[in-house]
Amino acid sequence: MKLIRYGQPGQEKPGVILHNQKYDVSAFGEDYTEAFFADNGLARLEAFVAASKEKLPSISDAERLGAPIARPSKIVCVGLNYADHAKETGATPPAEPVLFFKSTTALVGPDDAIIIPKNSTKTDWEVELAVIIGRKASYVEEADALSYVAGYALHNDVSEREFQLERSGTWDKGKGCDTFAPVGPFLATPDELGDLDNLRLWLSVNGQMMQDGTTANLIFKVPFLISYISQFMTLLPGDIISTGTPAGVGLGFKPPVYLKPGDVVELGIDGLGTSRQELKAYTK
Repeated sequence: MKLIRYGQPGQEKPGVILHNQKYDVSAFGEDYTEAFFADNGLARLEAFVAASKEKLPSISDAERLGAPIARPSKIVCVGLNYADHAKETGATPPAEPVLFFKSTTALVGPDDAIIIPKNSTKTDWEVELAVIIGRKASYVEEADALSYVAGYALHNDVSEREFQLERSGTWDKGKGCDTFAPVGPFLATPDELGDLDNLRLWLSVNGQMMQDGTTANLIFKVPFLISYISQFMTLLPGDIISTGTPAGVGLGFKPPVYLKPGDVVELGIDGLGTSRQELKAYTK
């Protein structure tokens, strides 16, 4: 299945994509929350759709899409997880995954505007494969890790490099700004994807291709990441793990290239659709 949420911010309704057409499933009675995933929601939704598909209202393509998951308990991100990206930033590929968090208030829809933060001059882009957890995960064995996955989604891990790297403290302050986590257009269940270890991911800015990589080059693969992270924290249903970005971020150019108001970022991953965000300046 492909799960979507649509409508105005804070008022999103649940939907699905069937044969490239969007349908409303509000009659199912649940949003795509932690409780939904924890209570076998995907299986129950699939049964509901099978029984009701002739009666489901269609959704206009003009409708705004929100993030396909209602606010998760956390967004855990992995840094420097492609060797080419580590090299372009001057970092040594890590011996263990580098972890940081994005705030849940950063989560927005796939085509919502990215707001450049107040006092920012170094807002950057990062196309990433996001993993959505389907059931409570603690001390997971790597061999069992994929059984904890509800699905996958496209994510732009927007970053403010001065806040992240030049201010004292952790990376988090440059990662969790409002609008810095556009996710979607949809959550695809694992059966919807091809080879998880051979997905093309790309990103362009104003029509110029900046990133063009493949998950074949992940240093730490998805099962390992789920197992590793679960050794340090409990992952709850609906939580997001963002798995890292390939080379081609603005920070890696000489001189660096950063986003400015009016720029348009477009990105995509095989089997997970595309998204588009316009950059806007912060205003009160």
